[in-house]
Amino acid sequence: MKNFPFLKMSISLPLAVLATAVLISINEISYRQSTTAAANIEEAQNTRSSLNKLMQHVLDAETGQRGYLLTGDERYLEPYSAATAELNQNMDVLRQLFTPYREQLADFAAMSRHISSKLAEMDLSVRMRKEGNEEAWKFVLTTDVGQEHMEVIRAQSAKLAASSITKMEQGQSQIKKTLLLSRIGVAIMSLLGLLAFYMYLNQTKALFQSGLREKESLRKERDQLDLLVRERTERLAQLATHLQNVREDERGHLARELHDELGALLTAAKLDVARLKSRITGDFPEVTERLAHLTATLNSGIALKRRIVEDLRPSSLSHLGLVASLEILAREFEEQSGLSITTDLEDVELGGSAQLTVYRLVQESLTNIGKYAEATQVIISLQNMDGYVSIEVHDNGQGFDLDGIGAGSHGLAGMRHRVEAAGGRLTVASAVGSGTHIYAALPNVS
Repeated sequence: MKNFPFLKMSISLPLAVLATAVLISINEISYRQSTTAAANIEEAQNTRSSLNKLMQHVLDAETGQRGYLLTGDERYLEPYSAATAELNQNMDVLRQLFTPYREQLADFAAMSRHISSKLAEMDLSVRMRKEGNEEAWKFVLTTDVGQEHMEVIRAQSAKLAASSITKMEQGQSQIKKTLLLSRIGVAIMSLLGLLAFYMYLNQTKALFQSGLREKESLRKERDQLDLLVRERTERLAQLATHLQNVREDERGHLARELHDELGALLTAAKLDVARLKSRITGDFPEVTERLAHLTATLNSGIALKRRIVEDLRPSSLSHLGLVASLEILAREFEEQSGLSITTDLEDVELGGSAQLTVYRLVQESLTNIGKYAEATQVIISLQNMDGYVSIEVHDNGQGFDLDGIGAGSHGLAGMRHRVEAAGGRLTVASAVGSGTHIYAALPNVS
C-alpha cells in the first residue's frame, strides 16, 4: 500500500504528459488548419472582388460603346477606354488566382476568349462609327453576337464566383472544425485550460476582426452600388426625357404631315366633288344623293383629321396661347364626357416646352378622370404664384389608394417625370371615395 501513491504518480504523470502532448498537437493542428482556411477565405474574397470588378468594367465598356454609337458623343469613349484599359489588369490578376486550379483556369480561359471577342466586336463598331460607316456599325449593333458573348461571360463569371463561394464555405467549415478540436482539447486537459481559453479568445478576436472587415467591405460595396444606381437612374431619367422629346417631335411631325398632305388631299377631293356636282345637268337624284353622301364623308374625314392633329400637337398653343388652349381642351372634353368642368385660368409666363408640359398634364388628367374616376365635376386652375406657376386638377370622383398603385400604372409616373424634367414638382392627393387632387408647380420665366 505504501507504493500506491508512487504508482499513482507514476501513472498520472505520464498521463498528464500525454494529455499535454495531445493538447499541444491539437492546438498545433488547429493553428495550421485555421491559417490555411483563412488563406482560402482571403483568396476566395479576392477572386470574388476581382470577378465583380471585371464584370463592372465589361458593363462600363459596353455602356460607353453603346452611348457613343447611339449619340456620336465622344465623351462616352472616356469610360469605354478606361474600362477596356482596366480589363487587362483585372484578367491578369484573375489568371494568377486561378493558375493553381486547373478546372477553374479552363473556365477562366473560356471566359477570357469571350471577353476578347466582345472587346473586338465593340472596338470594330466604334471604329466603324468613327469612320462614318453607318450601315456597318448599325448592323453590328443590331446583331445578337454581343449579347451572346455577354450571356456567356455572365454565366462563366457566375460559375467562377460560385466556386469561390464554395471555397469560402469550405474554409469556414474548416475553421468551425478547428474550433471544435480546440474545445475538445480544452476538455481533455483542464490544467491547460487558461492557455486554451487564451487561444480561443485570440481566435474569436481574429474572427470578429474578420467580420468587421467583411462588414466594412460590404458597406463599401453597398455604397458603390448605391452610387451606381443613382448614376444609372439619372441616365435613365435623361433617356426618358430624350424619348419624351423625340415622341413630341414625332407627334409634331406627324401632325404637320397630316395637316399638309392629308388635309390637302381631302380638300382637293372635296373641291372635285363640288366641281362634279356643279357640272351635272338634268335630274339624276341617285347621283346627286351619292355626291352629297361623298361630300359629308369628306367633311367627316376633314373633321377627324383636325381632331387627330389637335391631339397629336395642339396648334392652339402656338396660335392662341396656353389659357385659350386649356379652355378649348376643357370645353371639348366637357362635350364628349358630359362632365361639368370649371376653369380658373390666369395668363402665365412659361416657355414653349413648359406650356406643352402643362397642356399634357391637364390632358392626361382629364383622360384618367374620364376612364376611371366616375366623377361629375372637375375644377382646373392655373395661377401665378411668387416665382412659380401652379396647376391644379381636382375631381369629385371615387378616388383611389395611392399605396395600391401597381407597377404597370405609368400614367402618374409619366406626368411626374414630365413635370420634374421641366424643373417642377408634382403632388397627387387621393383617397377612396374622396376624389383626386393633382397639383403641379413649375418655375416661371420671369
